[in-house]
Amino acid sequence: MERTVEEMRLRGFSPRTIKTYLCHVNDFLRYCGQYDAAKKRGYLLSLIVRGLNENSVRLASAAIDFYIQTVRKEQAPFVPLPRRRTRLPNVLSKERIMTMINALENPKHKLIIELLYSCGFRLSELLNLKKDDIDFENNVVRIHQGKGAKDRITVISKKLAEKIDHLVEKGLILTGRNGKYSQKSVELVIIKAAKKAGIGQNVTPHMLRHSFATHLLEQGTDIRFIQELLGHARLQTTQVYTHVASHKLKNIKNPLDG
Repeated sequence: MERTVEEMRLRGFSPRTIKTYLCHVNDFLRYCGQYDAAKKRGYLLSLIVRGLNENSVRLASAAIDFYIQTVRKEQAPFVPLPRRRTRLPNVLSKERIMTMINALENPKHKLIIELLYSCGFRLSELLNLKKDDIDFENNVVRIHQGKGAKDRITVISKKLAEKIDHLVEKGLILTGRNGKYSQKSVELVIIKAAKKAGIGQNVTPHMLRHSFATHLLEQGTDIRFIQELLGHARLQTTQVYTHVASHKLKNIKNPLDG
């Protein structure tokens, strides 16, 4: 598998993507017994029988195609795939998010929720954020090597930027006694905040990113601008937020009320 990892690193795949692709490729090779590209169809069918959702099957197919085409230098057999299922993002109200922030006492823990909501970060982007990435004069943040190895710029609250300037001297924003925060530690902070705030649903870091985008849309921010802030390659990905922006629905007059 060293060659496979090498090829993915050369193409700038994230560690998470490399791990996921390797998992699928190894599983495919175990299924084959002896490598045979033609067994791709049977393997993907076995995943569907196992109960994997559409998106997971599509991801497995992409991993196998990469292995066949890039490592084995063969033509990957075409296999029709289940349609991608679009799930509406879960969004928290601003009031609930503020309740979560106020429920915490640790200033760094508060920062976690404030940054995810204020900037629309992905979790990995939050963990790698440094003070030098923040333009305190213009209240923007430069994100280095986000998803797809692309740099981008997003916004930050003026009050939050000032708070960080006073709280963090230099280097990574999120550090503790044991060094850099882990994904798990951030997830636990958010779970704790939601519990203390009396929020029954399972709150994740990505829900705060969803809330950032949805609330901007509700305020009338152009969807193409939101696309840039989120770092979405396709506008179609951002358009899912139009389905959950509550003010749009509230302004529609129901025919029964007419």
